[in-house]
Amino acid sequence: MTAIVYCEKYYCDIGRHVFPTEKYRLVYEMLERNGKLGGGVEVLEPRPATREELALVHDDRYLDDALSARLTPATFSSELPVERDVVDAFLLSTGGTLVAAERAAATGRGINLGGGYHHAFADHAEGFCFFNDVAIAARKLIAEGKAARIAVVDCDLHQGNGTADIFRDDPSVFTFSIHQEHNYPIKRRSDLDIGLDDGVGDDEYMERLGGAIDRIMSEFAPDFAFYLAGADPFKEDRLGALELTHEGFRRRDDLVAGAFSGAKIPLCVVLAGGYSRDVLDTVRIHYGTCIRLFEEDNK
Repeated sequence: MTAIVYCEKYYCDIGRHVFPTEKYRLVYEMLERNGKLGGGVEVLEPRPATREELALVHDDRYLDDALSARLTPATFSSELPVERDVVDAFLLSTGGTLVAAERAAATGRGINLGGGYHHAFADHAEGFCFFNDVAIAARKLIAEGKAARIAVVDCDLHQGNGTADIFRDDPSVFTFSIHQEHNYPIKRRSDLDIGLDDGVGDDEYMERLGGAIDRIMSEFAPDFAFYLAGADPFKEDRLGALELTHEGFRRRDDLVAGAFSGAKIPLCVVLAGGYSRDVLDTVRIHYGTCIRLFEEDNK
């Protein structure tokens, strides 16, 4: 059974901004409108991440600033308004990843209709990310004995620099990022990085990703995986220059979901980025990812 985690409070008003925080609601409404939330799909409410959970990754000094919504160099680098309601939305979405990961460990698959804040470092926010939800969830799963070898498969347009830095000396977590090389951010070394040239489309993307998944399976042998299913490699994304089509995203989801489900490895999915010129393109891509995970319940 696939669990999906969502709350309307994932939305926060960040003013005129490239980050469409309304996409979470729009994805959920599309799933609901099309009758995709019945049957074997378990719909769960998130809870805010606790300070104790955040401290599995983040420094005390940074948490003092972030949890107080205090504007400092460490929080200003989020490139978001440092306001109480904004921080609270990120705390709730981070908790949503924790809930989705817990359910994935128990039932095989979990989706958080939020999360993927892979630019957050232990000691500062960065790139629309206050808390590194996937890193926190990975540390918690390992601490609780629910996983021992975790793969992070980051398919966002932008490299997961915060995640790479957090796990740079941790052999229990394998970090992989496939991204546009000549783009934000300043890169940190993952265990495996594929930096793509501008203009790469579906076929080359899939060839490179498939080889990476094979390598992760054979060389690392994970017992749990996170999939950051970013919609921003889309050809019409405002922040990128890759050329994936809707068909390319379908193939990407087939590859990732099929590989881990076929190997009986629990998979937790988070939405990560997406900044299409038409927000509905971003929503359709995320919707397709959810549907692909639901399909595994019928196999």
